[in-house]
Amino acid sequence: MAELPSKLHLTSHPICLRIRGTSVYEDDKKCTWLHLVMETGGVLQVRLRQEDIPSGHIACTTSLLTSSTMPWRWTLHPGSKYLDSLCRFWRIVHHIKENGVEEMILELMEDS
Repeated sequence: MAELPSKLHLTSHPICLRIRGTSVYEDDKKCTWLHLVMETGGVLQVRLRQEDIPSGHIACTTSLLTSSTMPWRWTLHPGSKYLDSLCRFWRIVHHIKENGVEEMILELMEDS
């Protein structure tokens, strides 16, 4: 019996991601995503990893620090990119599902 591949490249992306707490976003299907900001070669990237976090464990945030450093919302646009709440475009570098866990990397587009 052949084994199923453990790493799948996904083409169906969340329509919307909204901030729900410190380092936590929630998508349109109520799935939670943890984020990590990375800077590689002067390019700003955000790694989003889907993690099941019970709603009672998410501290709601309206922190000025969070809202000034990270957008409070990303909305999917045509062309495999997101528009954030600060009117910047982010391209989807990759969106994979590996061993049952989804991960996306978004990269801030230069002309944003």
